[in-house]
Amino acid sequence: MIQVEGLTKRFGARTAVDRITFHADRGEIVGFLGPNGAGKTTTMRILTGYMPPSEGQGRVAGFDLIADSLEVRKRVGYLPENVPLYPEMTVVHYLDFMAELRQIANREDRVDEVMEIVHIDQRAESFVGNLSKGYKQRVGLAQALLHKPEVLIMDEPMDGFDPQEQIDVKKLIREMGKEHTVMLSTHILAHAQELCDRVIIINQGQIVAEDTPERLSAQIAGGRRVRLKVKGDGS
Repeated sequence: MIQVEGLTKRFGARTAVDRITFHADRGEIVGFLGPNGAGKTTTMRILTGYMPPSEGQGRVAGFDLIADSLEVRKRVGYLPENVPLYPEMTVVHYLDFMAELRQIANREDRVDEVMEIVHIDQRAESFVGNLSKGYKQRVGLAQALLHKPEVLIMDEPMDGFDPQEQIDVKKLIREMGKEHTVMLSTHILAHAQELCDRVIIINQGQIVAEDTPERLSAQIAGGRRVRLKVKGDGS
């Protein structure tokens, strides 16, 4: 469902993403793991049609990133790291507005459905600006799911949630991953280990490793060495 080859993005003299190649299949949760500034967000913005690549090619849900950009956007749900919300709207008003923009049929029913999915229905009449960061993330996730996307792309989806909320969101992501292509970014290895079928590690715009979380963890553990020097008489 996601296939990119030689994807590159430059901002002036700086190369943010440097000729990366990877794929993500239906029914798979792929984690993008790396430090801040590694190129994770830039890659996701390219995949969602937010910006074009400087070089390379890619397909999402069977459509070309550049030639079929509008078709790609119809099939992708995107949860950015900083969700663009309207604080003066209530939750239900905001989601209904987003559903109308996407021309979703029976949008009132769908809005009710996604509010229940992300457990925000009890705050339907609350103003978005009065919500906690965790609840704002839930609203952002709800808008990403409104149009039943084939591909779900989430940038740091755990950000803003307390430990109990993280458990709920992880459960939801796992459910989504059974039938959809899910790609998420994180800089926390434990989140990738819990959620992902496969992890892509990116650093300075380049992919440096790709494997299952278990194999990557074993490689990391196997690469650790501790050297001790003990002074004594040998007895």
